[in-house]
Amino acid sequence: MRPKWYRTLDGDARRAFWTSFSGFSLDAMDIQLYSFVLPALLAVWGLSHAEAGWLATVALTSSAAGGWIAGLLADRFGRVRLLKITVLWFAIATCLCALADNFEQLLIARALQGLGFGGELAVGVVFVGEVARPDIRGRMVGMVQSGWAVGWGLAAAIAAVALSVLPPELGWRATFIFGVLPAFAVYLFRRRLKESEVFRSSTRRSSWRAIFSGPIVGATLRGSILASGMHGGYWAIATWWPAMLRAERGLSLTGSSPYLAALILGSFFGYVGGSWLSDQAGRRVTLMGFAVSGIVLALTYAEFPLTGMSLLLFSAPLGFVATGMFSVVGPILTELFPTELRGSGLGFCYNLGRGVAGVTPVLVGGNIERLGVGPAIGLYVACAYGFVLAAAVVLPETRGRTLLEV
Repeated sequence: MRPKWYRTLDGDARRAFWTSFSGFSLDAMDIQLYSFVLPALLAVWGLSHAEAGWLATVALTSSAAGGWIAGLLADRFGRVRLLKITVLWFAIATCLCALADNFEQLLIARALQGLGFGGELAVGVVFVGEVARPDIRGRMVGMVQSGWAVGWGLAAAIAAVALSVLPPELGWRATFIFGVLPAFAVYLFRRRLKESEVFRSSTRRSSWRAIFSGPIVGATLRGSILASGMHGGYWAIATWWPAMLRAERGLSLTGSSPYLAALILGSFFGYVGGSWLSDQAGRRVTLMGFAVSGIVLALTYAEFPLTGMSLLLFSAPLGFVATGMFSVVGPILTELFPTELRGSGLGFCYNLGRGVAGVTPVLVGGNIERLGVGPAIGLYVACAYGFVLAAAVVLPETRGRTLLEV
């Protein structure tokens, strides 16, 4: 059953919603495949935990550059043109991951993958945020971002099938190859998209440097802190959770599936819940609630080793909190910047946050030997969500803003 807000959308808005939802799903699927093939790579290539962390980190740090560059270009050349480019870019880069023969080649392919990954998310959020009406912006942007959970689930399913049917040395390559094919269908669908009325009606063009000056620099700083904490917590979980289930719980790929399914299902409802709460309760209150809940969950996990049913029940709320924040951050960053700087501002904050958070997988990987996988994850997740809470306290409430008036 379609929600009431969706039934109010016209044809252009629905196309914007579904092409962005599909792009986010594929973006998530392609970038998340690595975490599911990581146990196989550790065995086949004999990677150290530090090297595994670098392969995760390079994609996140390069995505910071990709998102910012795409945001700058989207302000100059339009949102739709950039969205056509990004979907092809990350598909080709994912194929290169499958063809890598050593650590160095995979490192380069992951860096290229990150460039397209960052651009897709940054421009897609801006595009949908401009299409949406102020009263439903939180729900529309949040539900588009729920495609991330769908892609995460598809990545888990593809890896489970490929690695169970094929030997590990072929299975991880096949996993990446399967992630390429649907992107070309999304590209064809995007050829029918129209630019948002907000962008078409904006006649002003400003230098990207304006996000670091005047009254806008404060929004840029606070948005960057917010995004850094949000991404730091999420990527510590997303990168190392499958490896933790194998290393500390002794679970096979099949045995870990219920725990991963609970985490991913919880993340989907996190997007849905976060999008609804941000429109109803406000952006700041919703963020504070998610941050405090995330800190409590992370410290609980770090302090008390969970097993069996307790770990299964714990996974769903952790996924809910980790992704619920994304539903709130997208609308906030859209509403903080004027139209001529929206791509530049959102692209910088969102992707600088991801780039800073890129050190998290390395930090977790470097402390596994001393702390263990689970406690290392819990420690860094709690610290990251502390930054989210601090940023939420000092951010303005932006719910209901009309973008032409920003």
